Parts: sequence; structure tokens; C-alpha cells
Amino acid sequence: MSATLRPELGDFSSIVCFKAVITGMEEALGVKATAIALTSAGRTRGKNLAADLDLVGKELSMEELTSKVSFALGKDGTRLFVLDKLEKVGDNYRAYTQETVCSAGEPQGSDRQCTFTLGAMQGALEAITGQRFRGKHIESVLRGGTHDVFEYTPLG
Repeated sequence: MSATLRPELGDFSSIVCFKAVITGMEEALGVKATAIALTSAGRTRGKNLAADLDLVGKELSMEELTSKVSFALGKDGTRLFVLDKLEKVGDNYRAYTQETVCSAGEPQGSDRQCTFTLGAMQGALEAITGQRFRGKHIESVLRGGTHDVFEYTPLG
């Protein structure tokens, strides 16, 4: 995305508005259907991001992958989250994130899951590695964690 999408307002919108979309969808569709839809939307975003960055099918070290995704989706990019670390644990991948759009403004103890964010990282990993994954939000800053941690397990 090189051109500005909106000439006057620019490419960014508020977290407050995005979260209103999420809660509105939950009211209309229910929590589970919304989680499925947002994870799928995130996967699409991640796959498109990998294609835009010309990373599809590339052999990248964890450091290179972390750097490129962090740049595109972090404070120098769309500001979806801060990616502190991406690691491979056996066949699984783990992403350690902070300041996710999904957790922003949520009270401590909230059961909010970071579905869009989980999906975005998953889609990028799938496009880059050529594998399919099942993503799971395994640690949350809302429930005592230092990071929102997402784990991706290969399917098949």
C-alpha cells in the first residue's frame, strides 16, 4: 500500500471505532461467529501483507520474519500490534505481542480474545511457510501475562 487511501484523514482510524465494530458484530452474530469472522479477516490481511512484502514462499530466519512483520504491522506500519518476538518451538510458532488492538482499553480479567490479531499473524505465517496452522491465544496481558502470545500449530 503505497498511496494514501484517504487524502484528508490518512490511512488510520481509531481503536475506539474498530472495537465498536467488534462489539457490534458480537451483538449481532454472537461471540463465536464473530471470532470466526475476525480470525478469517485477519488471516486474509496477513496473507495479503506477505504478498505485498514479497515474502510468499521465502526462506526467512525468525529474526528476519520478526523484523519484516513488526515493521509492517507495528509502530512504523499499521500499528496493529508490537511484535517483540517470534520463535519456533518444535513444529509450532509463537508470536509474543504487546499493545494489540484487541486488548486495548479492556479491563484486567477480561476474557477478550485477540482474534483479528491472531489471524493476521497466522495468515502471514501460512503465506510465507506454505503451511496451514491452527492458531490459539495462549497468554494474555488481560489475564496476567506480559504479552499476548499466539501459538500456531501446523495442520496435517
